[in-house]
Order: sequence, then structure tokens, then C-alpha cells
Amino acid sequence: MLLGCIADDFTGASDLANTLAKNGMATVQFVGVPRGRESVTCEAGVVALKTRSIAPAEAVRQSLEALHWLQAQGCSQFLFKYCSTFDSTPEGNIGPVAEALLDALDVKVAVVCPIFPETGRTLYQGHLFVKDRLLSESGMENHPLNPMTDPDIRRWLRRQTRGEVGLVSYDIVRQGAAAIRDALDHEAGADRRLAVVDAVTNDDLRAIGAAIADHGLVTGGSGIAVGLPENFRKAGKLGATSAAFTGLKGPGVVLSGSCSTASRAQLARHLDRHPGFAVEPEAVLSGATTVDQALAFVRDHIDLAPAVHSTADPDRVAAAQQRFGRERVAGAIERFFGALAHQLVRAGVTRLAVGGGETSGAVVTALALDHFAIGPEIDPGVPALASRGSGREIRLALKSGNFGAVDFYDKALRVLERA
Repeated sequence: MLLGCIADDFTGASDLANTLAKNGMATVQFVGVPRGRESVTCEAGVVALKTRSIAPAEAVRQSLEALHWLQAQGCSQFLFKYCSTFDSTPEGNIGPVAEALLDALDVKVAVVCPIFPETGRTLYQGHLFVKDRLLSESGMENHPLNPMTDPDIRRWLRRQTRGEVGLVSYDIVRQGAAAIRDALDHEAGADRRLAVVDAVTNDDLRAIGAAIADHGLVTGGSGIAVGLPENFRKAGKLGATSAAFTGLKGPGVVLSGSCSTASRAQLARHLDRHPGFAVEPEAVLSGATTVDQALAFVRDHIDLAPAVHSTADPDRVAAAQQRFGRERVAGAIERFFGALAHQLVRAGVTRLAVGGGETSGAVVTALALDHFAIGPEIDPGVPALASRGSGREIRLALKSGNFGAVDFYDKALRVLERA
């Protein structure tokens, strides 16, 4: 294993694995830190954690555990992957984890670059944009767990860290790898160990990648991985063959827990053509809506690609959180979807298209999956995945809330079947 990656959620991990595979690295996504099993041969290993919204100290502990496992696999470079919309709170977890990894690896500086041009995430003068909107005006300011109210990544990250945060501005990035390398050396010399690096295009990411070929630690969204495989290729280290991906016929179901603007549009499109079962937080908490009821609904509509969803507009989500508490609502919905996914696979469902990072994490955890083979890209940032769960072969698509075209769910179920 050459490149060891630590992702703070499951959709982000598959997004990163997809980017690495597209750029020529034989890649495997692991579900949590592997334990008690033979290692899987690959060039890039992505350890998917569920640390984005937990206590910072626990996020650090789990991330260091992943780092130590990846070090034992022989990795020479490490990547901490977080969301391209920098999902976090003023307390963390991006800053604390990044600083802990810096200390553990004893490196002087690490890039901070949460961008993904194919989905409109760009960074200019340290400010993060989602298409033509600043992050704080993109809808992310209404995120139910990690509302992003400040687009200045330096300022947001500084609230989470012990040290100062540097910047490599776009005018330097456009000068190429040598200028970026010199700028990063300057930041390290000024004791700014985390340096936000502007980027707008994939060419910018390739230049950054070339500049950090010898960096022990890299941090960013999946886009930062665009430029890393070429370094290993030039060194003559690539050549492993990825495991073949095959589709799987059988029933397909959509599970949507994200409440993003994109997810609401995608769900509405799917419900125009397919039946749906709505999951309200109040009903789940009171016991009025149960997993058995949702399972019965799916069975009754098994040939129609039904959707089970808790997706709602931000005002309804906020009202439920205010009444019952944010953590209680989130926990109840995640447990519901995890238990439902387990029952669905036992009932013979072979394809799951899952919307939302927390929902995806709950589903994968409940299915007790340990690693994924990376298949074809469904939409930018979302690959088809193959694994075995509950004793059965299954195919999954794990979609970050804001990713995917409006027809994503139909497209995903087709790819999972036919690829």
C-alpha cells in the first residue's frame, strides 16, 4: 500500500476512492480500521470512519488508530479527507484531527484544500465557493449537524486549532508546482503548519499534487487526490490491477436521510415515478412509525424501486431538533435506517442507493461490511460499490447530500444492476 487515506465519513470515503481509482490507483475502501483479517492488496487504501460529527477527542483517537494501521501497511504518504464543504463546527473536528496527524507524523506543514471542481467546490483567497455562491450562502448554512456560516476557511479552521493557519493564494498556485512548493516552505518556516491552498480547476490540483509529492500528510476534499497518483506513477510504483466490478440483479431500494437542497430535489424526482414511505422524527421517537412498517411497505412495492426517506425542508428539521434535541433526533433516524437496511438485505434486497453521509454511515455499520470494491462512477464523486453484507452480495451507492444530478437515484439503481 502506497497512499493511506483517512476519511471522516462513509460517503466522503467512497468519493475519495472514486477519485483515486479514476486517476489510476488500485483502490480499496475499508469500513473502519480493519481488525483480525488478512490485508487486501491495493495501492491506495481508504479507511472510512464516522468521525465528522462526534466529540473531537474521539475523532482524534479513531483517526490516529487508522493512521497506525495504514503505517503498518507500508504507506509512504497519508491523506486526511473531509468534505468539500468543510463540514465542521467551531470546535472541530477537522482542525484537531489534522493537528494530531501532523504531530504523529512529525511533518512541518500540510495542505488544506477542500475543493472538488466537478461539483462546483472551489477556493479563492481562502474563501470556499459552491458553484457561484459563497459557502455561507449555498444552503450549507442550514445543515442540521454542521451549519457552515463562514466561507473563510482560514478563519473557520483557526477557531479549531492551536496554531496559526497560512494561505497559498491563487496567484501563486497559477505559477505552478515550484512556486507552490516555495510558498508552503515559507508557511512552514513561519510555523503555520496548516496552509489553506487556493484551487479552482483540476489543473490547479495537479500542480498542487506535484508540489507536495514528498509531503508526509495532505488534507482536503477528494479533489486534492487528483494530483497524487501521478507522483507514484512517475516513481514507477503503480501497476496493480483493481478488482473487477460486476452489477447485481434483484430488488433495489432508495434510502434518503439527507435534507440538503440537492437531496430534496432528487427525492422529489424519484417520488414522481416511484412509491415512497416518509419517516418523521416525531413518529419514530414515539414509536408510531417502526422499522417493521417500513419493511412491509418496501415488500409491498418491491418491484417499483421504492424510497424510504426522512428528507425534509430545513424548517421542519429545525422544529424537530428544537423539540427533541439535535442529537436525539439524529440518533433515532440513523438507528432507524441502519436497522431497516439490515432487514432489507435479509429480505433479499440486493441494491441500495443511500442519500446522506450520516445515513450512509448508519447503513454500512448495520450491515457489518468490511471493505468495498470500487466500481464505475454514477455521478461525480459517487461510485458504485460492491460488498457482502448480512451473508449476501450487495451493491451500494453512498451519496453525499449535495452530490448527484436530479435523476441520481434512478441512475444509481441502474448502474448497480448493469455495471
